[in-house]
Amino acid sequence: MRRNEVKAKLQRGELALGTLVFEFKTSGIGTIASNSGADFVLYDTEHTGWGWETIASVIASSAAAAAVPLVRVPVTERSYISRPLDLGAMGLMIPMVESADQAEQVVQWAKYPPRGVRGAAFGVAHDGYKGEDHLATMSSANEETLLIGQIETAEGVSKVGEIAAVEGLDVLWVGHFDLTNSMGIPGQFEHPDFVAALESVSKAASSNGKSAGFMVSSVEEAHRMIDLGFRCLGYSGDLWIYGRALREGISKIRDAQGLRG
Repeated sequence: MRRNEVKAKLQRGELALGTLVFEFKTSGIGTIASNSGADFVLYDTEHTGWGWETIASVIASSAAAAAVPLVRVPVTERSYISRPLDLGAMGLMIPMVESADQAEQVVQWAKYPPRGVRGAAFGVAHDGYKGEDHLATMSSANEETLLIGQIETAEGVSKVGEIAAVEGLDVLWVGHFDLTNSMGIPGQFEHPDFVAALESVSKAASSNGKSAGFMVSSVEEAHRMIDLGFRCLGYSGDLWIYGRALREGISKIRDAQGLRG
């Protein structure tokens, strides 16, 4: 596996910035994001209808791009961990992580022996169809694969210290909508309890040599999260970025021509 520059940045305590893709499964989306400065592109399979053929295609078509391809899986199951990795994903996001045991199981499924029990298939997408030096391939994959656990329930927050202590988990990512729903304060992102949860996740990550992650929807929100200690940020998602830019442009043209109202 090629060097995972996102993982390297985070290990150095630097900021890693990327974006999420939910809608535009085009052959150029990964390269477009990379050319725009994204360190990573996270392709979502939790809230989309995308199958593995789609994921294989978007990863393969952006293989030459600098941005690191990541995949969010829908559930914590072995096949959902191994398959996107075999397709060439350089990291995974796991939703609804609520215990150290769950986090450890994910690490086991994602890592080759001796660290884990990932199934071995070589000469396929993840090793460039080369099938050379299997031991080196396994060692490299174990080192470079980025694992992100989503903390998005009250239970996950209560166990965040134990989760953060799991070796092999790299990022604790707050799923803000689901977390506020779980806490009984839907969408109240300024609520003191939610802010306290953010601080708890950031502290647990830092104390265990890991990074805290979050999807931000604006530059201002990104600065706030950085001030809270978050170092792995996804800048919005493809459909929202496109919709916002299109709406802004059309509105400005209409306003300039006096076509409002």
